[in-house]
Amino acid sequence: MSTINNEAEFKQALNSLSMEKQRAIAAEFVNSVLPLSTDHRIQQVLQTSADSGASAAELESARQTIRAAVIDSHTRCGAECDWNDQAAYFVARAAQSALDDNAAWQAAMSSRMARNSAMIASEDNSTNPEVAKQHDILNNYLSD
Repeated sequence: MSTINNEAEFKQALNSLSMEKQRAIAAEFVNSVLPLSTDHRIQQVLQTSADSGASAAELESARQTIRAAVIDSHTRCGAECDWNDQAAYFVARAAQSALDDNAAWQAAMSSRMARNSAMIASEDNSTNPEVAKQHDILNNYLSD
């Protein structure tokens, strides 16, 4: 496969993956922004998401766990939300996406939002590095 250099190729490559592979690559995308959250439940969910042998019951348990994490992080974001809380919320949403249909694309977008929020919090005006990082992650995954 050729190297992915733009968003159209990125999305097309993600859409061509089986749901099992989408969950695995989605977990890698989320792992890239995982340090933006302190919620230990997210790592547990990612392990289940990336497990090709996960049973339907394990996946459902992970869905329930991440649903609770998303609600908890959303609650912290209230009207007085700080950008770091917003970043943690998007990390949780990305992990939740890793268990849904169109897992990889949604996880990629939420991961980018998490990074953007963290960059705003730190007043970093540079370009979001997550897009290029995700292209690299997918290129490496597809070349294996």
